[in-house]
Amino acid sequence: MATATASTNLPQIAPAVNPTLRTPKKKSIRLTLWPLVAATFFMVSGGTYGTEDIVHGAGYLKAILILLMTPVLWSLPTAFMIGELSSALPFEGGYYAWVRRAMGNFWGFQEAWLSLTASIFDMAIYPTLFVAYLTRMFPWFQQNHRGVAVALGVVVLCALLNILGVKVVSTTSLWLFFALSAPFAAIFLLAPFKVHMLANAVTKPTTSNVDILGGLLICMWNYMGWDNASTIATEVERPQRTYPRAMLVAVAIVCLTYVLPFAAMWITGLPASAWETGAWADVAQLMGGPVLRIALVAGGMMSGFGMFNALVMSYSRLPLAMAQDGMLPKVFGKLHSKSRAPWVAIIALAIGWGLALNLGFERLVTLDIMIYGASLTLEFIALIVLRVREPELKRPFRVPGGLFGAIAVGIPPVLLLGFAIVRSEHEVVLGMSSFLFALIIAGGGVLVYVINRMVRPAGWKPAVQLTQASAGLADIA
Repeated sequence: MATATASTNLPQIAPAVNPTLRTPKKKSIRLTLWPLVAATFFMVSGGTYGTEDIVHGAGYLKAILILLMTPVLWSLPTAFMIGELSSALPFEGGYYAWVRRAMGNFWGFQEAWLSLTASIFDMAIYPTLFVAYLTRMFPWFQQNHRGVAVALGVVVLCALLNILGVKVVSTTSLWLFFALSAPFAAIFLLAPFKVHMLANAVTKPTTSNVDILGGLLICMWNYMGWDNASTIATEVERPQRTYPRAMLVAVAIVCLTYVLPFAAMWITGLPASAWETGAWADVAQLMGGPVLRIALVAGGMMSGFGMFNALVMSYSRLPLAMAQDGMLPKVFGKLHSKSRAPWVAIIALAIGWGLALNLGFERLVTLDIMIYGASLTLEFIALIVLRVREPELKRPFRVPGGLFGAIAVGIPPVLLLGFAIVRSEHEVVLGMSSFLFALIIAGGGVLVYVINRMVRPAGWKPAVQLTQASAGLADIA
């Protein structure tokens, strides 16, 4: 990949070639379809874990309907948008590069700022889930600050794995997918033998206060993050073909992993009030005894670990791309000599993620959705702007319906984001509503942009892609 360590004295080369040209990656480190599907699965979902509160708030029937309708209104439109833009513009930094190409430096910077600040809250969720399942098996970790220490350990270990490179991360994701799915497959197969047998089951008293609207918000969180895989486009084999296929396959897999286990538990008669984050461990005990409980708890830990691990790979490419463009100090563009991973960016982000570990689960979800939603809205706008400004841009995959289709596909996700904003008034952070807190964070992006321009009066590299020759020079550096 191109790096920010290329000589700054090289003359500017006119961007006269097809934007998809890149210096090829070494074959051994490029991702193919199924490793990309596995990585996307963890960037978005990580399995059924984290969905328990949806059933608690909405009941089985409404929860299953929410889990079925959300991908139609939220995931598929996003997957279509990403399929078109990632196949047309498979750039380092993904969605940041799309928005900058479509709307210029200011909005490109805001896209990156919103995504990185959202990641602070998003990434704190997964070590929290890891600890939630660990304490189901070993309550000892709930005492003192042991859970926080374990969560920090997850952050450090995943950072180290990512420094080893994308191949390690994607292979880990593939095996973790099979491992964490096995206990849910067992529950699905056992359920027909326990029809209505758990109606009076004694379960651990729940502390969840999530209602149906909170359940919808959690469902949106469980189905978001499809654009995260776009940031590693230069490390994917034939991205123009691979990305659209990977997005659609991953949507189907994620939906099935959410719906089928809950449908199976519904027929057992287990009360919806028994569900809360981490409750799958108790359910597994009822369904298959201590062995299945241990397997499912281990799967929950693998889910949190796998999601964090895959997202480190995604988010770390944003500072790398920004360093290449001159928006960040070039130190963030430093690559590991063997794995070519942006190790400085990984370490810097890991520190920020570690600092947010003590925030509560639902508060993290609310903040994550609002800030991420703003960045996602910019991506849908970029889709429309590029259709108007660059109609001749080669698009191996295209959102159907022409310009109307490109506009229509963004309407349902934006409406759902509007619901998240209304809901945010009920969450309080530092004595203010989550919405106001999110606005302050978003406004910080404008301030940082102004400071950045003052520090770098010479400006940044053009928003269009470099030629193959200049990319090659950067790759050698």
